[in-house]
Amino acid sequence: MSRRSPIHVLSIALLVPVALGAQTPARRHVDVPPVAPRAADVATVDGIVKAYYDVITGPAGQPRQWSRDRSLYIPDLRFVATGVGKQGPYARVMDHQAFVDGSDSAMVHDGFFEREVHRVTRSYGNIVQVFSTYEERRTADGPAEGRGINALQLFWDGKRWWVASAIWFDEDPGHPIPKEFLPS
Repeated sequence: MSRRSPIHVLSIALLVPVALGAQTPARRHVDVPPVAPRAADVATVDGIVKAYYDVITGPAGQPRQWSRDRSLYIPDLRFVATGVGKQGPYARVMDHQAFVDGSDSAMVHDGFFEREVHRVTRSYGNIVQVFSTYEERRTADGPAEGRGINALQLFWDGKRWWVASAIWFDEDPGHPIPKEFLPS
């Protein structure tokens, strides 16, 4: 999830001094009741990756689909937002609730549209590694404001697909996305 949207937003929120907090929407707890997954979301690798992006995407003012989002993940999933800051490389580890609480206000306030532009997939047995290159926008038809790669580890339990982990890195000038992860 770049979840640059949520993850990048959350990463920035964790790094920005409290004095600047008044400029961004306040972090608040978001109730995420459990729901059964949609069959189309978990039946195929394509379905789960599509749902991964759909649930966080939407215009300003529109609530995000956090319950649907939670239905995609194994229990105790961890998101890892990575990057390079002033202190060097970092990894911000969070569970689903921390991700939701840290990103919901900004996504709903500003609007957030993230879409997959390329995918590299490797599989073995009942596991799949997906490198999903994304672009993010603030409006559906607005300019791309960022891009990066979501690395998703998927697990097939014999009945459905699960996202077992998600880690991402937002592109920056020092770390352009390699050609093999871009559309040809």
